[in-house]
Amino acid sequence: MIWAFVILIVLIAGWYAFEGSWDRSLFNDACHNLSAKEARDWLREHPETQVLDVRSKREFDRGALPRAVNVSIGDTEFEGKVSILDLGKPVLVYCAGGYRSRKAVERLKKLGFRNIQHLHRGYLSWKPDTRS
Repeated sequence: MIWAFVILIVLIAGWYAFEGSWDRSLFNDACHNLSAKEARDWLREHPETQVLDVRSKREFDRGALPRAVNVSIGDTEFEGKVSILDLGKPVLVYCAGGYRSRKAVERLKKLGFRNIQHLHRGYLSWKPDTRS
């Protein structure tokens, strides 16, 4: 039993170390990792922001951020479908928990997006903070 706990702690610590390293390589002056509160503030202050949900259609249909466009990161036509977005406008990208949207940030950067906002911990962080 104690070994299972130790393994769990090691796995969690490993993930946080990996995530921190990944975040340092992804987020900079042109790309920010925002909390749910910061994302709500950003959207209010920057109404021109394009909101990109990279979850599956099934997840998207269960609830999404206001004004969100759904293009699944798993879609083989991802690059073509996000080409409808304006490179000159900011984009807020999110998934359920933050992993897939980090992958999307990498791809959006390669496509030429320069003002990328990322919802840290994804839709799971948004929902509890926005219930009425």
